[in-house]
Amino acid sequence: MPNYIRPRIAGATVFFTVCLAREGTSLLTDHVDLLRAAVAHVRKRRPFGIDAWVVLPDHMHAVWTLPHCDSNYSQRWGSIKAHFSKHLRFRGAAPEVPAFGPGGGVNPALRKGEVGIWQRRFWEHHIRGPGDYTAHVRKCHMDPVHHGLVTRPEDWAFSSIHRDIRAGRWAA
Repeated sequence: MPNYIRPRIAGATVFFTVCLAREGTSLLTDHVDLLRAAVAHVRKRRPFGIDAWVVLPDHMHAVWTLPHCDSNYSQRWGSIKAHFSKHLRFRGAAPEVPAFGPGGGVNPALRKGEVGIWQRRFWEHHIRGPGDYTAHVRKCHMDPVHHGLVTRPEDWAFSSIHRDIRAGRWAA
C-alpha cells in the first residue's frame, strides 16, 4: 500500500471529512459535548480557524484555516480524536471492538493501543479559490439534508450554519 504524503502548506484553508470506524452509529451526535470539548482543548494548544463544521451521527466535515506559520492539521486531528476517545472511555460509552478478526486472528484494523472508534485516516482537500471555498462550506451546511436527517440545513443542530446565519453569511 503506498504511503500518502499530505501537502504541507502553512496558512492553508482545508476541507476535511472524518469518519467513525463503524458506519450507522450515532456516537458523534450522542456525545457532541465531548467532541466540542476536544476541539476547544486542541484549539487552545494549536489554534486554527473554523470556517465551517457539521457533525453527523457517524462522520463530520469541516473547513479550517491554519495559522500563517503552521501546516500541521494531522496532529490537530489526531489530538481531537484522542481526546474524544479518552473521554468517551471515561464516560463508559466507547464501543466494544473485537480484539480478533472474523477468522480468529488479531484484528488487522487495530494497532496496539487503538480502541477502534475512528477510521485511521481522514480525507482532506486544500481549498483552491473562492468558488471552491464556497462549495465546500456549502457541502458542510447541506450534508444533513443530503443524508435525509433534515429538510432544511438550518434545522440541523450540529452545524456552523447557525453561526453563519447570525452573521448574515448564509443564503439558502
